[in-house]
Amino acid sequence: MLEGLKAFLKGFFSSFKEQSTEYIEFEERELENVFALLLMGSFVGIPSPPSTLVLRLMPHMVREIYVMQRRVADMDDIFGEMAGMFDIT
Repeated sequence: MLEGLKAFLKGFFSSFKEQSTEYIEFEERELENVFALLLMGSFVGIPSPPSTLVLRLMPHMVREIYVMQRRVADMDDIFGEMAGMFDIT
């Protein structure tokens, strides 16, 4: 009986950790997207930092640019992605 309870709790906590990690990774992707939009906002008409700062940060933004491109491709259903994360049916 005790072993069954331990196994259940172990499975419960590992599932909880996986879901928490998934939420944190989603939040990280969104923050990277916001960061890239802040720096590249001048291309779409959003006020942005000075161009010299943007040019200095550009080499360090390779990952953020890839994230931005991926988000543009998936942007058709952002609410669907969020509903899927939270198991809303």
